[in-house]
Amino acid sequence: MFDKAIVLGAGGMLGRCVTAELTRRGAAHRAYRHADLDLGDFDAIRQRLSEAQPAIIFNCAAFTRVDDCETQRDDAMRINGEAVGVLAETARRLDALLVHISSDYVFGGDGTRPYREDDAPAPDHALSAYGLSKLEGDRRIVASGCRHLIARTSWVYGTGGPNFVDAIIRAAHSRPELSVVNDQRGRPTYAADLCEGIFRLLDRGAEGLVNVTNSDECTWYEFACEIVRRAGLHTPVRPCTTAEFPRPARRPAYSVLDIARFVALVGAPLRSWREALGAYLEARGVE
Repeated sequence: MFDKAIVLGAGGMLGRCVTAELTRRGAAHRAYRHADLDLGDFDAIRQRLSEAQPAIIFNCAAFTRVDDCETQRDDAMRINGEAVGVLAETARRLDALLVHISSDYVFGGDGTRPYREDDAPAPDHALSAYGLSKLEGDRRIVASGCRHLIARTSWVYGTGGPNFVDAIIRAAHSRPELSVVNDQRGRPTYAADLCEGIFRLLDRGAEGLVNVTNSDECTWYEFACEIVRRAGLHTPVRPCTTAEFPRPARRPAYSVLDIARFVALVGAPLRSWREALGAYLEARGVE
């Protein structure tokens, strides 16, 4: 399966990890960064994939700037929704497996228990532009009938792109105090571990929708406190509410994903978010 792989979004946090894992496995693959292949160019996508005849397509590309999606709704929908439909239709025609990344932002955040794979997403009107565009991508994959593995994840950070961990460290160096929301709860996920989880699923032949995150849960405030502590910094971190820190895009107050299906499929959960954070900071030369 892996000897004819295509990686889209190879320059991003997850794409880098997927490309590295394919290289480690000695798998023949082609890795495309945004500059190499624009996901908004549907004709180019069809042509490149048809020429390559891949057995598996990793779509690690997305419009992920959540607040920008509010003012660039058409672009967000084109990349996260329509382009994914083109990938799915092409994958079906080529009989290739499409590996795609979904988001916790497809939920409205009013849940009281971790969201399972069979839980209904929020109504379209209750979602941010980003969440709606990601949900559209999920829908188009299923509607296409292509073979697929959709890994739904949350709060991703890692090397290769702007992320919450790096932002907190920068802010802790430059500000006398940090204020971080304490009324949004989820599961932080290290991109390297997300990649590991995806390959563990693929090695077992898993398909369909599977939640893939690090273990345990926290609020953004709790996450920030742990980042500052592990980075050896002493900047005070103050909890605040979402109302005190308004953003253009709505965020789900509760978006913890249930990982029971992942554990059932592969035999064990990914490590806790605290352990994963420590590994990222160590790799980054911080801890």
